[in-house]
Amino acid sequence: MENETQLPLSGVRVLDAATLFAGPGTATLLGDFGADVIKIEHPTGDPARRNGVQVHGESLWWKLIGRNKRTITLDLNRPEAQEICRTLVRDADVLVENFRPGTFERWGLGYQELSRINPRLVMVRVSGFGRVGPMRHRAGFGTLAEAMSGFAHSTGEPDGPPTLPPFGLADGIAAVTSAYATMVALHARATTGRGQIVDTALIEPILHLLGPQISAFQQLGVIPSRLGNRSANNAPRNVYRCRDGRWVAVSTSAQSIAERVMRLVGSPELIDEPWFASGSRRAEHVEELDAVVGGWIAARDADEVITAFENAQAAIAPVYSIADIMTDPQFAALDTVVHLDDPELGDLAMQGLPSHLSATPGRVRWAGRPLGADNDEVLGGLGIGPRERAELRARGVIR
Repeated sequence: MENETQLPLSGVRVLDAATLFAGPGTATLLGDFGADVIKIEHPTGDPARRNGVQVHGESLWWKLIGRNKRTITLDLNRPEAQEICRTLVRDADVLVENFRPGTFERWGLGYQELSRINPRLVMVRVSGFGRVGPMRHRAGFGTLAEAMSGFAHSTGEPDGPPTLPPFGLADGIAAVTSAYATMVALHARATTGRGQIVDTALIEPILHLLGPQISAFQQLGVIPSRLGNRSANNAPRNVYRCRDGRWVAVSTSAQSIAERVMRLVGSPELIDEPWFASGSRRAEHVEELDAVVGGWIAARDADEVITAFENAQAAIAPVYSIADIMTDPQFAALDTVVHLDDPELGDLAMQGLPSHLSATPGRVRWAGRPLGADNDEVLGGLGIGPRERAELRARGVIR
């Protein structure tokens, strides 16, 4: 595989035994910065390989979530595979899994056993509801976390139903959170010399991002209501349709920005209203403010609106589709979209890294690889020779 010595997590070995998105996403983020990620899949493959849009039989979700990983196959239900996993753990820094609590223990791969093999191991355990409590054994997916966290209850139009996102929001948030917690655990290991368990329940990270809802309920009994694209904290804040049919988003989180918007749209007298001085008070007059701002925008094409807002130093952005993102100069300047030479698909575009380090940047080195592509390299490195690998294949332990 490509030389990784210039990447900041070079020398960190991660075993990714998780499936689909939250757990594997954790390993992907570590791999983006140079960790040697070994993806352990059932011989039938991670379900992500069959998820979403396919090109020539290849899942684009897999190409993304499997990037920067070497892939091997092990049927962890089988004792031979469990023993191979234990051998891999000896030299690993991190193991990521997201099976129902108790599954790895049933396989003889619980933290107590693995930490005896490797006391420095950080074991990342992602589940729907955590490892304690009455729901710990239930199947958990991001959709359920988006429902239980309060996200869906507070999202949608005021007269509409609770609204779920059309993508894996809770999974993505859990992946980012777990990757951060993994780095904290590795930093702590540098002091203590010992690893530990990172326990992430899908229902918690997304709740954390919803702001002080718990405090507001405990202190004031407030339960957030659905506001559509509006905000309870400031106004005007909405998406508005321009004369040419394009949409723009406006934010006035800062008082000075709100005042600039009112001057721009020809209603400076509203600035002198006592309620205008507070974002929450402005939100109480949202209908009046939206009528003024929305009317001014509706009478103009999007380019004119955006230019006028920029000249007024007010905050605005176009509502983009993915087609717009692919041609936008700001995303181009950030190198947001990277292109890979993929063996199966040729030129393959995907998003790059979400954070840019000035001295030790990460890199997307390759997209998700074929199932079991690295069996010979990884298992051979454990001393499992060609004849033994052939026997394991014949018995269905590997593919």
